[in-house]
Amino acid sequence: MSDTRILIRNGHVIDTEPDPVVLPRTDVLIEGGKIAAVGPGLPSDGATVLDATDRIVLPGFVDAHRHVWQSALRGAAVGTDLGGYFRLLGQSGPKFRPQDVYIATLAGALECLDSGITTQLDYSHIAYSPEHADAAIDALHAAGLRAVFGYGTPITATDGNLADVHRVRTERLADDNALVTMAYAPLGPSFAPIGTVAEEWRMADDLHLLVTFHVAATPVSAQPVFALRDAGLLRERTLYIHGNTIGDDELKLIADSGATAATTPGAEAMLGNKAPVAGRLRRAGVTTGLGVDAVSAAPGDMFSVMRAALLGSQIADDSPLTAADILRMATLDGAAALGLADRTGSLRPGKQADVILLRLDDINMLTAERDPIAAVVTAAQPHNVDTVLVAGQIVKAAGRLVHADLGQAAEALRATSATIAGL
Repeated sequence: MSDTRILIRNGHVIDTEPDPVVLPRTDVLIEGGKIAAVGPGLPSDGATVLDATDRIVLPGFVDAHRHVWQSALRGAAVGTDLGGYFRLLGQSGPKFRPQDVYIATLAGALECLDSGITTQLDYSHIAYSPEHADAAIDALHAAGLRAVFGYGTPITATDGNLADVHRVRTERLADDNALVTMAYAPLGPSFAPIGTVAEEWRMADDLHLLVTFHVAATPVSAQPVFALRDAGLLRERTLYIHGNTIGDDELKLIADSGATAATTPGAEAMLGNKAPVAGRLRRAGVTTGLGVDAVSAAPGDMFSVMRAALLGSQIADDSPLTAADILRMATLDGAAALGLADRTGSLRPGKQADVILLRLDDINMLTAERDPIAAVVTAAQPHNVDTVLVAGQIVKAAGRLVHADLGQAAEALRATSATIAGL
């Protein structure tokens, strides 16, 4: 954690708690890696001053669901359906060596930071061995973002390595206050027998882990949330992914259980996961975050995801989501979905200083100060991200990552991608 005092001065500040609001000509003071104060004319004594006169200042984005290792498979599932995507994973996943997992996860995590994503859940269903799991964790530590490592079951496996989940929890990711923490990402009731699900849920409870899994109506379970209810397995610390094909009655069960959800509208549309679900989730009362999911099928930045969510709601919902709704999903609601709302997702004093600055003097952002919230959701692009801080540490400045060798990461990722493709 940084001990540096930083004053972000005179920005167009967007806070998101309790709801998105614009604070013109406002300062953000950071001390000891945390937000110390937000307001006009804050004292700059002893602080490094970042002039934000032509900048939008807002909390870093939260990517609530992403398979980060797929940075080595970018675009490989475009033009296919969900079945084709599963075949891609089944063919390519077993080819990844631990060193490939490290390289792909590091590159994917750096892509997150470069585009303003300061927190993400890595649903890492590439853990073919303990060495694969360790490689992904090492890469998340090296990248320097706030991450939740979701220990997943590989697509070609029928159940998870419970012994290694226990090892990682007790030996590597025991501290729930660290920058990199842990969740469990099993197959879940849509893809595994309920007896297996019950065993995995018991282990997650014993280890005090958030459980996250893909949920859909499938041949294994036409009503997976009802199956959880009937088995007594509905629980609060649960993050449901997708849910496009389950009914409103099941969404209400999720809400009543106190669980949360994440929707990935870009990937869901590309892979044919049926109608958009963000509006239905919110109407059911489910706290819902946004995720990229898979860059093998969809864009890897939150700006594209927010636009997909906004446009999808315009098509699917009688009362469409607003730009402010979408921005909250990409920040505070995403943090809440991961159980991290006490430390990130807004600029509330006392929270970790996960902050991004977007340039207003770029051609695509000129006059955006008229409605900064709408501009962030509908107009901004990754290249507008000027500055990124994670826990008060500046990891991107003047438009460039400052803590990583991008050339080396790019060269290594290209080599890994070629190896997986057999080139």
